[in-house]
Amino acid sequence: MMMKIAKCMLVAGVGTLALSSAASAATTWDMATPYPDGNFHTKNILMFAEEIEKATGGEFKIKVHSNASLLKMPEIKRGVQTGQAVLGEILLSAYGNEDPFFALDGIPFVSTGYDTAKEVWDKTRPFIESRFEKSGLIPLYAVSWPGQGLYTKEAVSSTADFKGVKFRTYNAATSRLAELMGAVPTTVQAAEVPQAFATGLVSTMITSAITGVDSQSWDFVNYFYDVGALNNKNVVFMNADAFNGLDPKTQEAIRNAAAAAEKRGWEMSAEAHAASLKTLADKGMNVAKPNDAFYGELKAIGEQMINEWLEKSGADGKAFWESYRK
Repeated sequence: MMMKIAKCMLVAGVGTLALSSAASAATTWDMATPYPDGNFHTKNILMFAEEIEKATGGEFKIKVHSNASLLKMPEIKRGVQTGQAVLGEILLSAYGNEDPFFALDGIPFVSTGYDTAKEVWDKTRPFIESRFEKSGLIPLYAVSWPGQGLYTKEAVSSTADFKGVKFRTYNAATSRLAELMGAVPTTVQAAEVPQAFATGLVSTMITSAITGVDSQSWDFVNYFYDVGALNNKNVVFMNADAFNGLDPKTQEAIRNAAAAAEKRGWEMSAEAHAASLKTLADKGMNVAKPNDAFYGELKAIGEQMINEWLEKSGADGKAFWESYRK
């Protein structure tokens, strides 16, 4: 009996859920996200929230706390587990230290574009869902970032140009990449990038053109090398007790809104990438592809990182990789 009471209290805490169909007041759920309102991920989430509110006749509302205003990125997953928010969005690879499968899409050249990034998500989704569910979380959908690029103050033509340079990283994979390039990895969250460059904490980074626009990177760097070989994903997820406490109709509404958000989000990502590359160039940045030799050096690092990942990921990792490489 006490266990049932405790579970009910948890569900109430994470969402003030109206388990009675007779409840008259709308239930508001807090959602923690790490990116600003202008970012395509956040725009997509706002549409997702609006669709849920509409589908439930206004019974359930989602209050989106963008730009890490409720919880910072490293706190979001745990925050949804413990009820500080009902829903959350994270860069999955930022949690790569928890599980190799979370780190996978942060490894260069695992995917080299949206088609392969989508295949990676489809093939790894069951593994990721099972790991989230063990933590009391339900993944709802995922959307890929565009391929990443290198931001530098001076022109570069080789990984040797990064030796000893303070390199902004945001997950275990980019930290390892920096190490293998001879740079000094320094973890900085997206919302803190401009300050990190302004104070000299970092002087180069690898991230998307979109994040470059969000952070107004033209204020502190001059070059963007469009490597295009890193398609990290953001995952939107929900507290499992909150979801399981809902009636089937509301659960279906959330699932339907999530499916629509995933499809729409991948399309928005591609559109935002093209627009962001233009913005970087229009702001005076030099936008280019790395030369063939430099690209080859980065690809060799990616192969090394993939082999290191396979050593850590066990039977599940081997099963995925064999299926994917076919």
